[in-house]
Amino acid sequence: MTFPGDSTGFKHLRASEIKHGRFAMMAATGSLFAHFVKFPGFEDVPTGLAALDTTKGMEGFSLLMFLIAGHEAVTWKPVKEPGSFGDPFQWKQFTPEMRTKELRT
Repeated sequence: MTFPGDSTGFKHLRASEIKHGRFAMMAATGSLFAHFVKFPGFEDVPTGLAALDTTKGMEGFSLLMFLIAGHEAVTWKPVKEPGSFGDPFQWKQFTPEMRTKELRT
């Protein structure tokens, strides 16, 4: 919950918006990837949400959610600038102009 003029709440909501947007983009890409590529042992699992109707599909989904939750629990830290991970691969591409394109404030 945030209140008018609450900068901490705004930063939290901004970070959540960016994280959910990035997750949605990865999910869309993953869905397209899963349509064309099958991992060994999962050849008989249907693509998309139909995978949740099978045992293997539900196990894979549960494992994925467990790994994501574990990653969030281990790597969580207070947000300095919403969505900013700096330049983890040292590609020298992180600039204020690049951030403005994503945020569009």
